[in-house]
Amino acid sequence: MTIELALKEAMSIPGAVGVTLVDYDSGMSLGSLGGGDWLDLDIAAAGNTEVVRAKLRVMASLGLDDSIEDILITLHRQYHVIRPLSARGNSTLFLYLVLDRERANLALARHSIKRIETSLSV
Repeated sequence: MTIELALKEAMSIPGAVGVTLVDYDSGMSLGSLGGGDWLDLDIAAAGNTEVVRAKLRVMASLGLDDSIEDILITLHRQYHVIRPLSARGNSTLFLYLVLDRERANLALARHSIKRIETSLSV
């Protein structure tokens, strides 16, 4: 699946507000859909790059021999899901999905983003 198709597929998840594919080495977005005036996905990409880097540093400091499946941030009105492309081995990419909490089913969204991740060709 191409980046464009993967982003469209992610936006079809019930409750999806915005999605972006991010390189956490640079903090740059490789593509995004959705967002809007109140959700600047370029700023979100850069900010969530720091979240991923911080978690990786903590894991290294603790000597954990593991990988991040996803990072979930719950707000009062939104879910933010960060999904590293772990199927790519040492990939520095992650999918970042914002969901409207009232319209989303978190379990279904996590299942869908995992399926998208495994099908994505970069």
